[in-house]
Amino acid sequence: MTADVTSLPTTGISLRGLTKTFKAPQGPVLAVRGIDIDIAPGETVALLGPNGAGKSTTIDMMLGLLPPDAGTITLFGGTPAQAIAAGKIGAMLQVGSVIQDLSVREMLTMMASLYPNPLGVDEVIELTKIHDLEGRKTTKLSGGQTQRLRFAIGLISNADLFVLDEPTVALDVEARRDFWTTMRKFASRGKTIVFATHYLEEADAFADRIILMAHGRIVADGPSTEIKATVGLRTIRATLPNADTSALAGLPGVTNVDTRGESVILNCSDSDLALRALLPAYPAARDIEVSGAGLEEAFLALTGDNEEVTA
Repeated sequence: MTADVTSLPTTGISLRGLTKTFKAPQGPVLAVRGIDIDIAPGETVALLGPNGAGKSTTIDMMLGLLPPDAGTITLFGGTPAQAIAAGKIGAMLQVGSVIQDLSVREMLTMMASLYPNPLGVDEVIELTKIHDLEGRKTTKLSGGQTQRLRFAIGLISNADLFVLDEPTVALDVEARRDFWTTMRKFASRGKTIVFATHYLEEADAFADRIILMAHGRIVADGPSTEIKATVGLRTIRATLPNADTSALAGLPGVTNVDTRGESVILNCSDSDLALRALLPAYPAARDIEVSGAGLEEAFLALTGDNEEVTA
């Protein structure tokens, strides 16, 4: 598959001052609190955050499924409704059921008829590897098989923007790998991809850029390497038999100590200071490794507060 660059959008996605509040027994809940996001055409962006961060609400507003309380949304120079009417948006969401009493092939054929420039049904079946399902009724699909069909329905649109909300939930390891292999092919065509996921390794490996949300706000926005660097945490791993964890925890620059057999793991606010103290005090230490914070550590550090989100 190759991109026709003349047909790709020249303007991208713009969310400005978006807010959304929901009613709840304990009072109004601010799900999204005045966020601003710009996404360039052809960019692959991951939305990350803990449960209740506002990711799905942001996606629903982007797709026109929820009206914002305040703010504006522009997709490729128009409103969400205009972009959808023009067949520019393909989505794979967590909610909603597939039409019953159709076979998988019939379902895809029907969905293809709704778009101005769809992919061929056979091509989508090949891309998503659902040959074994194409004759099966949608009511006879397992959770993982239904998720694979949702993926195929999203792809058949051949849209400029693919919006994916937890796309690999219910998929096994092999199906998740196949999913991202296919999405890389579409990204290489200049398609814009926005996805929300709880699988941090997927965001780290696939996204050009990560937008990290917490309590309805954006707390970090940038490449994975940049977000990991903002945390400033580093880890020292070493083989050190019979280590005194209390003494290690007292070393300058060390914030936490963990042991796994003969290995010790020192979480550090200043790894240089900790290493200079470790080596003279423990000359028997060997197999020493120093590494930066992973995306999981950055995620926890940037989202791990207890701020309330009620109005």
